[in-house]
Amino acid sequence: MKLGVNIDHVATLRQARGGRAPEPVLAASLAEQAGASGITVHLREDRRHIQDRDVFLLKETVQTKLNLEMAVNAEVMEVALQVKPHCACLVPERRQELTTEGGLDVAGSLAQVRSCVVKMQSVGTVVSLFIAPEFEQIIAAAKSGAQFIELHTGSFANAKGESDQQRELTRLIEAAEKAHSLGLRVNAGHGLDYFNASWMHHVPYLEELNIGHSIISRAVFTGLPQAVKEMLAIIE
Repeated sequence: MKLGVNIDHVATLRQARGGRAPEPVLAASLAEQAGASGITVHLREDRRHIQDRDVFLLKETVQTKLNLEMAVNAEVMEVALQVKPHCACLVPERRQELTTEGGLDVAGSLAQVRSCVVKMQSVGTVVSLFIAPEFEQIIAAAKSGAQFIELHTGSFANAKGESDQQRELTRLIEAAEKAHSLGLRVNAGHGLDYFNASWMHHVPYLEELNIGHSIISRAVFTGLPQAVKEMLAIIE
């Protein structure tokens, strides 16, 4: 498995004061130098952390790949089509949520999702869908034309007790197997940290874990390069 580092919360800290520091572009460079295989940012409709200028600058400076998380939203789509990120991950989005909760309802909005997939692929962007480990959503994802799914690992990360954790892990395993059988490539992320990321080795076909909050939190005490290297040691 590879490691994609989400740097949204570097921008969260910057936006708390409305200044220039800390700089997300510098964070991306440090993460790459430490071994990250890609950089993820979420351009939210309310621009609560990552800004348009960040996305354009990151596309020019990221040396690995830029993965842009985005809602199926016309205004954000317009920015994404200009930026032409290496990858785009379509996610659900609610203004009041603190972080992305739940997976994208691909089955319930297949035509809209498919249209977004086609538009992003037309500019050379690889598209992934952030979905819960549910067969209905995986089947719909295959119909959408997206190349990847990213399994939402939040229920696993939030599970209390080993039995609940094992049940959620089994759901992820079965979901990855189903996705692979339908020709989808598989990533995973949400809520993974230095204590539970190693469990993802049980999930077959995973290519990349996208992790943000736990790495940025660790970086406050260790520095970002060290925090990335410690996570890499766990998932490698």
